[in-house]
Amino acid sequence: MLTALQMLAATEAAVTDAAAAPSRSEVFVSGRDGYHTYRIPSLLVTRRGTLLAFAEGRKQGRDDSGDIDLLLRRSTDGGHTWLPAIRVWDDGTNACGNPCAVLDRDTGTIFLLLTWNRGDDREPDIIAGRSRDTRRVLVTQSTDDGVKWAVPREITSAVKPANWTWYATGPGAGLQIEHGPHRGRLVIPCDHIEAGTRRYYGHVVYSDDHGANWRPGGTTPRDQVNECEVVELTGGRLMLNLRNYDPAQRTRQTATSDDGGLTWRDQRHAAELIEPICQASIRRLAWPAEGRKSVILFSNPASTNRRERLTVRASFDEGQTWPVARLLDARPSAYSCLAVLPDGAIGVLYEAGDRHPYETILFARSPESWLSAP
Repeated sequence: MLTALQMLAATEAAVTDAAAAPSRSEVFVSGRDGYHTYRIPSLLVTRRGTLLAFAEGRKQGRDDSGDIDLLLRRSTDGGHTWLPAIRVWDDGTNACGNPCAVLDRDTGTIFLLLTWNRGDDREPDIIAGRSRDTRRVLVTQSTDDGVKWAVPREITSAVKPANWTWYATGPGAGLQIEHGPHRGRLVIPCDHIEAGTRRYYGHVVYSDDHGANWRPGGTTPRDQVNECEVVELTGGRLMLNLRNYDPAQRTRQTATSDDGGLTWRDQRHAAELIEPICQASIRRLAWPAEGRKSVILFSNPASTNRRERLTVRASFDEGQTWPVARLLDARPSAYSCLAVLPDGAIGVLYEAGDRHPYETILFARSPESWLSAP
């Protein structure tokens, strides 16, 4: 009997050009290996071309609180097969999560920023200041292609002001700036709440010394946004793409920076990028060059009311418009993380299932031609 995943692949292959149809593999399956639920995917390609798939392993249930470990599976064959899971961080019954990975291309070091809180502290209590501890920010790193990881180092005092309560890194991936005066800067998208306000903002943290020190960058001009990712634009600019909490408009919000993330401006809704209030991913596929268009990718559940229909979109004008939209998974689906694979293919690590989005974390890969296939 065919599994639901096999049936989905067969159906889509029948309506999509066979050479361009996405292929899929299961990376984390909820209920296996001692974890009730796997959530919050983060995908990174190392300098050697290895794929790193991070996720939270939630032992007791689906909730964001409780006993949560940070896990990793590696693939050395482009995502066709995956090595056994590595436990990057397990702090007893506490919550270790919100993975946001970034590669330093100059050194090959992989940095993973993440957050910690007591397992018995829940988000509403942390926001209200009633918790026994608070959200802490940490960083770990690997210099051997993701096989071994350093003991996480706390950087809370360096990147979290005293009047911030809730704090989240990513989730997903950061970037290293490739062009302009801030070339080499590592940038991690984050969000926070200011004490006593319950107002969510997006912000970034950055490092100019190959991860030795991390500093706070700028904050979005307005609130009602949180989980975000960042992409580098032409002309030395950055763009934040943010989860939106404005109930009047179920679309993503964006903001731009001209100074490497130190300040943000022009916060606005992106009308084409509808969302049901959920995390999303944005990544550059190609820089503009002679005979080559700029291509930026975006993935999220393309719905205004349900976490479903995981869709990949493409922009050819630096994120101003999104003329291409390809349905990757019509089922219930939620968080995702994009990556450009060593052969130029598109990789997506995402949550999906038949009954609810948190049954599996899947990896899908497709050639760029999938964006233009009939």
